[in-house]
Amino acid sequence: MPFFRSSDFSKHSQRMAVKGWFLSLSLVLATTLAHASDAAGRDWRTLAAQAKGQTVYFNAWAGSEAINAYIQWVAAAVQAQYGVTLKHVKIADIADVVNRVRAEKQAGRDRTSGTVDLMWINGENFAAMKLDGLLGEPFTQNLPNFKWVDTVNKPTTLIDFSVPTDGLEAPWGMAQLTFFSDSKRVPNPPIDLETFAAMAQQFPGRLTYPRPPDFHGTTFLKQVMLATASDMAVFTKPATDADFQAATAPMWRYLDKLHPALWREGQQFPNTASAMTQMLADGELLVSLTFNPNEAANEIASKRLPESVQSWQFKAGTIGNTHFVAIPFNAPSRAGASVVANFLLSPEAQARKANIDVWGDPTVLAVSRLPTAQRALFQGGVKPGQLTQAAPVLPEPHASWVDKIEKEWIRRYAR
Repeated sequence: MPFFRSSDFSKHSQRMAVKGWFLSLSLVLATTLAHASDAAGRDWRTLAAQAKGQTVYFNAWAGSEAINAYIQWVAAAVQAQYGVTLKHVKIADIADVVNRVRAEKQAGRDRTSGTVDLMWINGENFAAMKLDGLLGEPFTQNLPNFKWVDTVNKPTTLIDFSVPTDGLEAPWGMAQLTFFSDSKRVPNPPIDLETFAAMAQQFPGRLTYPRPPDFHGTTFLKQVMLATASDMAVFTKPATDADFQAATAPMWRYLDKLHPALWREGQQFPNTASAMTQMLADGELLVSLTFNPNEAANEIASKRLPESVQSWQFKAGTIGNTHFVAIPFNAPSRAGASVVANFLLSPEAQARKANIDVWGDPTVLAVSRLPTAQRALFQGGVKPGQLTQAAPVLPEPHASWVDKIEKEWIRRYAR
């Protein structure tokens, strides 16, 4: 028995409807931002002059040596070019920073009396900050490098988990659920949920996913939810109890059948995707997953995985989004934060970030629209393990679905 049944034509129609809604909204938002940019008429040189000498406290995840090194390179660059000092405040969970900014607002620390100038954010954390008025005035329309952002082909640069960004956060990088395995052990990787489940049955205990609420684990759940649902459009709206029960029922049926064939019979789950990748390297698992399509290439370049590892995505699409930087409402160095956000969007910074040997984080820019010299910064051969054929991007559900999914998963499966 297949793990789920659906009409291919029906699924295609649903995806086209959601894609059409997504593209229409992104075009409207792009036009709005363009008009706002024309109307604003801000003097960027004046703002850059205000930023000189400021110290920007950038609260960003610090779980990767490569990312930390990249931020240090950014710090050196903005110091040399703009006289802005960038301090990386290393954090484990951006939700803690959101709570800190919220506490500052409740304590009356308004205007320029906050502790955060810039923060790495997306998803439910952005939605919470926007809803609670924890972000300042829109700023992306004033960034000179924002004109290079691909807001048409990459609509998630304007829509964060189905929540319009409204210029309150600047796109930084792209992400999409990607799987990888050793081609010597998995010559024919699964291309959808049904073949993934079949592989789990064929090789008991050799597949798994991270334990939610780990970000990658929750992303896997959302992939299953979108792929098994009869109506994907419901996920573009805030979750209600009634919608949640009906829309997620197929997901729970799929997981109920899948779990007994997983690692440790689905009674335990790895805590992180990084742990899964180590288990893949050790031969304990056959497949790992990531939200960076270049993750496997990074691991190969670092000699942690063999060159025979390959990356792939489900044929009909995998869930994807954009990660951003935002400026809180009470940032002391708002001008400096804007200068840093603009530099992060520069072709120079985006090309370096996309380099497999540096970070390998996909760019948010429309590379084809860049001047010839800047476009050349992105050229380079395909590295071993790098994703060579991208699948369609399935838009993230509205941020309100995340908490409900995680709590229900814990209720059903946590041991």
